[in-house]
Amino acid sequence: MLVVLLFFLGVANFAVHKAVLNSGHPMLDALPSFYRSAGGRLSLIFEFVVLLVAMLLAANGWPGAATAYAVYSLLNFGTAWLVLTGRI
Repeated sequence: MLVVLLFFLGVANFAVHKAVLNSGHPMLDALPSFYRSAGGRLSLIFEFVVLLVAMLLAANGWPGAATAYAVYSLLNFGTAWLVLTGRI
């Protein structure tokens, strides 16, 4: 059950991550070039690795990984909301 929850959180994380990358926000210009290279694919790969590790740990008896990923997701959603609404 935790793995399914993490999967849906991961899909939402990918969606907001891509939306922020496509937003053209001036903050993105301050990021290192390797982070922005190839349209942000490296950052999306990092996002995938974080999700994969959380899912593997949760599936192998580490429910704290699911909690940590849920907190990480909430922070991502909050930050994306701030960026996409122009509040920062």
